[in-house]
Amino acid sequence: MTVGIYFATTTGKTEDVAERLHGYLNKANPPKDLADLSDLSEFLSLDGIICGIPTWNTGADCERSGTAWDDMLEEIGSMNLSEKKVAIFGLGDSSTYTENFCDAMEELHSFFQKSGAKMVGYVRKDSYTYEESKSVIGDCFCGLPLDEDSESDLTSDRLQNWAEELKHEIPELA
Repeated sequence: MTVGIYFATTTGKTEDVAERLHGYLNKANPPKDLADLSDLSEFLSLDGIICGIPTWNTGADCERSGTAWDDMLEEIGSMNLSEKKVAIFGLGDSSTYTENFCDAMEELHSFFQKSGAKMVGYVRKDSYTYEESKSVIGDCFCGLPLDEDSESDLTSDRLQNWAEELKHEIPELA
């Protein structure tokens, strides 16, 4: 019974958040950089998967992260992850890229859904300031959006609250 934390990063911020999240989820495996994996077969041996993704290619229709995730989306979508719980956190800039805030989370979310994974870790959009995001489904983001550029003072509380929620949604973390 294991939960893995995976991230891809351009500036190092997503890695930093993955490390901080791991501190709150001490029953999860240490974070791994997706760029260091040759394939995603280890996902099959996990009970839960937590993914960190930045939005780099703002406004793009696909490959929005500009990271190794973009190269793995099709492989994720073709896997059978029907017994897995998956949560996503994303980084974006809500003031500079207010019309594309954390859009890459949605792209990753949809490929994991295609694989049959049970998506968890949704966050209400109420406490966020932005204009548009492809990652909003109804009244929630499809994961935890974080803004290390304009709202870094809110990250620790948001991350800690999300970690507590994940412990309820992914029993292996409790």
